[in-house]
Amino acid sequence: MFTLKIHTVDAHQPPYATPVGDGAATSGTKSAVASNPRSKKNTFNPTELNGVVHLFRNLPFTSSSVNPVMTLWNVATRTTIVFIVAVPNYLSPEEFVAFCGRHVDEFTDLCFIRNDAVEDRYSVLIKLANQAAADGFCISYHGKRFSPSENEVCHIYFAQLVEYTDSADAASIPQPGYTELPTCPICLERLDHDTSAIQITHCDHSFQCPCISKWTYFSCQVCRLCQQQDGKPTCEVCGTSSNPWACLICGFVGCGRYEKGHAIEHYRQAQHCYSLELETQQIWDYVGDKYVHRLNQSKVGSKSVVMNHQSSEGECGDKMDDEFSGALFSSKVDTIVDEYNFLLTTQMETQRQHYEALLAEEKSQKEISISETVERIEAEKTREIQHKLDELSKETKAVSHINEELAKEQESLRNKYKEIQQREISLLKMKDEKILDIQEQIRDLQIYMEAQKTLAQSNEIDELKGGTLLPVQSNPSNTKKNTKRRGRKRAGFEPELPNVDNGPRESQELHG
Repeated sequence: MFTLKIHTVDAHQPPYATPVGDGAATSGTKSAVASNPRSKKNTFNPTELNGVVHLFRNLPFTSSSVNPVMTLWNVATRTTIVFIVAVPNYLSPEEFVAFCGRHVDEFTDLCFIRNDAVEDRYSVLIKLANQAAADGFCISYHGKRFSPSENEVCHIYFAQLVEYTDSADAASIPQPGYTELPTCPICLERLDHDTSAIQITHCDHSFQCPCISKWTYFSCQVCRLCQQQDGKPTCEVCGTSSNPWACLICGFVGCGRYEKGHAIEHYRQAQHCYSLELETQQIWDYVGDKYVHRLNQSKVGSKSVVMNHQSSEGECGDKMDDEFSGALFSSKVDTIVDEYNFLLTTQMETQRQHYEALLAEEKSQKEISISETVERIEAEKTREIQHKLDELSKETKAVSHINEELAKEQESLRNKYKEIQQREISLLKMKDEKILDIQEQIRDLQIYMEAQKTLAQSNEIDELKGGTLLPVQSNPSNTKKNTKRRGRKRAGFEPELPNVDNGPRESQELHG
């Protein structure tokens, strides 16, 4: 199945188109699916649209029972909208209408799409009255030359859906499950029929082919690169001229995957899956991961060997004479065998280089992985040691803090012990003083009692009455103690002697 996206800024849009994106028109649109058959003839006014057409086809599934073979005549792919990829510019719109002949009566809409960057051709979008009219038109004109004297061929596709937008980015983005095809007729014919749905081509489009030269302006970048004689194309990113590949969709030139891989990088970014190897003229499909070029050409170096079916006038695709048909068949078989041998040889060599590069890369990755593992293990061990050191440092600080607290507590206990010891010494000293004092008092009391007793027994008590007591000179060292004792005696043990004014000590002195 094929769909179209048209990038245009014109106010007028085809009435059977579907707007997409933020910049799409908001009126006068409807889905581009096949309409119900209409029996009566329709009148229409041809319109012209300036824009860029993007042609998309659905990607094949792995099972052939699910996805039919890519042809124009599958029931599931046929609609009433047909798209003619390229009409040469020497054919005016009026001449194209005349070219369509009686089928014009079945047209309901006709739109000529011109691209300002492509001056040698334009595209045509046609909506027919019913499916039978669309099938008849395709049968009559698909693969037909626009002019008997020219080589340009009419290529027709059934369009399941037509969308338009004023955003170039939105127009170039394929729907899920679809991929973009080139709109250059030469590049379409380079693809095999499973990819382009073009069964037969009249030319292999080899180097300096006259049919390519008919497209005067070479608006296709890929065709210009294929016909380039002087200089070798270089990668647009790194500038290398080794193994260049050209994108069939936009003409981007990048180096192969065995160089720096800028061609496949372009595919990953732009989703343009068809790339032409300029040295061998072989086309690679990145999605299918296979070659998809048409096998009717043989390459020697970077130029093609032109087949023997060219006429003496130098034109491609002339009718072959009967005597050359067998030689042409043998030549094609030999060419295919040679190409497969060359392809096998080159693929084996590229595979060898590829796997050697993979081994080298794997070895390098292994060394890098080992180095990273060693560094990681060393870093982990270093972190573990550092963690242990941090823990030990914390424990050391904690022990030091505990020691400081214990030292402070020990000093406090030592001071308390000294205070207690001094207090005990003071208490013992006071106790000893009290004991001495008590002993002195006891002795004084004994002396007093003896003095009383003596006085009581003495016959001279009357003589002593009215006597005078004289003090006895005491020991100077005991003056303070005696004074203290006398004070205490006066306070607690004052003797009661009749007519005697002094205490026991004076009486003892008299008695003596």
